[in-house]
Amino acid sequence: MKKIEGQPYHLLCSLVSVIADFISAMLIRAIGLKLRMAYCERLKSLGLGKLFEISEILPSEDIAALVYLWNPLTIVTCVGFNTTPVENLFIILSLYGACIRVAPLAAFGWVVASHLSLYPTILIIPVILLLGNGPDATPRKLFLMYKKDEADNSSKGRVVNGLSEQKKFSWRPVGLFFVWVFIWTLYTLVLCGIFMRNYGGLSEMFNRTYGFILTVKDLSPNIGVLWYFFAEVFEFFRDFFLIVFHVNILFMILPLAIRLKHRPCFLAFVYMAICSMLKPYPSVGDSALYLALLALFFNELAEMQFSFLLFCGFVGVSLLSPVMHNLWIWRGTGNANFYFATGMAYACFQIILVVESVSAMLNHDRKIRKLVAAT
Repeated sequence: MKKIEGQPYHLLCSLVSVIADFISAMLIRAIGLKLRMAYCERLKSLGLGKLFEISEILPSEDIAALVYLWNPLTIVTCVGFNTTPVENLFIILSLYGACIRVAPLAAFGWVVASHLSLYPTILIIPVILLLGNGPDATPRKLFLMYKKDEADNSSKGRVVNGLSEQKKFSWRPVGLFFVWVFIWTLYTLVLCGIFMRNYGGLSEMFNRTYGFILTVKDLSPNIGVLWYFFAEVFEFFRDFFLIVFHVNILFMILPLAIRLKHRPCFLAFVYMAICSMLKPYPSVGDSALYLALLALFFNELAEMQFSFLLFCGFVGVSLLSPVMHNLWIWRGTGNANFYFATGMAYACFQIILVVESVSAMLNHDRKIRKLVAAT
């Protein structure tokens, strides 16, 4: 969309972005509320009610909503007339529908998000886990451990047995989800076919959307790192490295899903952060989304390391990136290496963020496991 100063179309674009961001923040808050309730219920069901009463659990849903709304990256995306706020809205809508186990809503959000961009398709795994297990499902082995201890000491084993039965994977909402995915996909393709019949049809649409992303033909500078790499690589090796970079994302999906299957919302954060690092055309709005999802786990990640370093790194990159872009593109006093250096630093900080957050979450689960074993 082109920016047209002083025209109603210009104001309409701004209004759409603002409304999309506001609705996204409200949905993030609703997701956070469900996660916090599930977290508190989990502590009580594992016999850690006293820990819940003693520990100060902050309202992470409010923190996450504020992080998304007041994030400078969100504001920049809105001002720049990017379509990322709309993409983020449907991604969050899909997660929210899965959290409340409404299969049609989850399928609608996932289909539209996948239609707008290619990479939200991998969120089908967190969505399925949310529909089957619910938000923040506790690993079954903790329930079995607690059940065994309670069965040895008292008659409360039957109560815990009932709790563990409720934690079994439910296939019915997952089946409904796939049915609605088929319905929404068919409906979307029919509408697109009607609107695109005078512009080349669906084949032209897929070529200009998914094909554009997969082939990386436009090497315009952005905050990612692939544009510089493909500008320097020999044409003979281009197809090989295209496959390597795209498959690199797929290699991480299954191991992370196996290890974090009991935390589907956190898994969605990890997937979105990885896509933001490796996608050929990233946007600062992608970072605004996964940082808001990260804030949903404020209490669990309280002991995460390098938090101050990451905060300073993100602030520094956010300030230096537009400066280097201006020096290189507009003033001609710099070169591509200066701007690419900020992109490399940005990617490195994202890698550190993902590694440390996953490590902190696993340490939190180990801490709960030790507390359950000690009770």
